[in-house]
Amino acid sequence: MIRDSLKGVRVLDFSHVLAGPVCSMTLADLGAHVVKIEPPGGEIGRQIGPPWQNGVSPAFMSVNRGKYSLAIDLKTDAGRRTIATMVRKADVLIENFRPGVMAAMGLGYDALRAVNPKLVYCSISAFGQRGESTKRPGVDGVIQAVSGLMSTLGTAHGDPLKVPVPVADMMGGYLATIAVLGALHSVRTKGIGQHLDVSLYNSTLMLQQIAFAAFFASGADPEKVGSAAPYACPNEAFRTRDGWMMVVAYHPGRWNALCELLDAPGLETDARFATNDARVHHRAQLHDILDAHFARRSTAEWIDMLSARDILCAPVTTYREVIETTEYRESGIARTVAHPVAGRVRTHGFALGPSDAPAPDETPAPMTGQHTLEMLGFYGIDEDEVAALLNAGVIRASAAHAGTA
Repeated sequence: MIRDSLKGVRVLDFSHVLAGPVCSMTLADLGAHVVKIEPPGGEIGRQIGPPWQNGVSPAFMSVNRGKYSLAIDLKTDAGRRTIATMVRKADVLIENFRPGVMAAMGLGYDALRAVNPKLVYCSISAFGQRGESTKRPGVDGVIQAVSGLMSTLGTAHGDPLKVPVPVADMMGGYLATIAVLGALHSVRTKGIGQHLDVSLYNSTLMLQQIAFAAFFASGADPEKVGSAAPYACPNEAFRTRDGWMMVVAYHPGRWNALCELLDAPGLETDARFATNDARVHHRAQLHDILDAHFARRSTAEWIDMLSARDILCAPVTTYREVIETTEYRESGIARTVAHPVAGRVRTHGFALGPSDAPAPDETPAPMTGQHTLEMLGFYGIDEDEVAALLNAGVIRASAAHAGTA
């Protein structure tokens, strides 16, 4: 089963906020044993977003399920020595500090490779581990801007827009997961680990590879076309009598069917709209014509009529509407988990398993230091040393019902 595919793989996760936690969460979803290494006060991601009950961050909860929390002060020699000992038994290390920070603490790849030659060490950063840009800070919005993505969003002559979901972070996290899986296979076949360099900048460029291919071919920057696909028409959102819907009818058969449905034979014979290329060129004129037709009926009426003719379509729905749809109910992604502070929380879970598999139970994101003592023992740190670390304030051990959420 896919949920057990990484069973036995040990991951030490030093990452924070988003891209790194997405990677480690996905590895946990695949069965890896993931220990979240965070400072005694908790990682900064715990403070992001409007809080749920008792200050629990929904953003943190959404990307940290299935992990164990070990709270330890890496600014201390004892803390760093403890981590170096744990690395001997680890398979994967994930970090997303600025390049050079881990090395400055004596926890860089070169130092830890000497301790564990089979270690897969994954560094996630804004611009990568080498070159003039390496120390340049960057977050999702900065990456969306500098990668060109923001310049493509919105409508003609409109202000630059940002994808509201953190697409650079999410893409970086998932691509880092792919890189780690490949590196683990290499360890199995060749017996050596490696340092993976995953940058949010490169990840966002990879996300746009079709658009850049078109740019390289034409030399022209992409036009802002709103909800439309730049290469196909009609393939965009239209206003109806009571809302909006997406209509995709650029295929010749579906275009003919749409013209028949609208009872507009002139459209089918109009030279401006005879082919997909022609319709793309005259998109604005066609949009105005179709808008006038679609405004005459409700979204529900149009969806029924279009679907009956195999014309691709969907209502433009809000989140509140999404969670009430048949598609959402059938997706299998919805979960409710019991959190020790926030109570029963609705969230999304892992949704890449076999189609006939029941929805798995999800473990909620841990409290800060919830598993500190357990994880130190799991990695072979003896009880006396653990007690010394606790007495010196190097580690924090919190019960499941206490601590920073």
